[in-house]
Amino acid sequence: MNENIKEVKDYLDKAGIFYVTTVDGDKPKARPFSFDMVADDRIYFGVGTFKDCYRQMMANPNTELCASDGQTFIRIYGEGKFDDRPELFEQACAEADYLPKMYNEKTGKKLGMFYIKDATVEFRTLVGITKTIKM
Repeated sequence: MNENIKEVKDYLDKAGIFYVTTVDGDKPKARPFSFDMVADDRIYFGVGTFKDCYRQMMANPNTELCASDGQTFIRIYGEGKFDDRPELFEQACAEADYLPKMYNEKTGKKLGMFYIKDATVEFRTLVGITKTIKM
């Protein structure tokens, strides 16, 4: 895992909850997430393909994530890009045992795995950016 990916992943893990914002027509829509994983030197996230968030990202991939550790915050933005390789779902299920209970043939629900393509990551305090990286 490269240093930038590790730094961002560690921050997200420390924060625990992060917010994903999409665009619904001309309005922003934010919701809490807690799952992320690293594969192929990318940080992946998952969203049910039956959810508004998925439909919004398919219509307009401009996506932003924001998390805070209570003192600082991180902002990650770029294009949400879905990757439907089965091995990503298998890895997600291995890392989060609750996922196969929610997303399976019996429920008929599928998990869409995405990453932020050409992401800009800003580490911030209330007074400004302390570090910016590109992923």
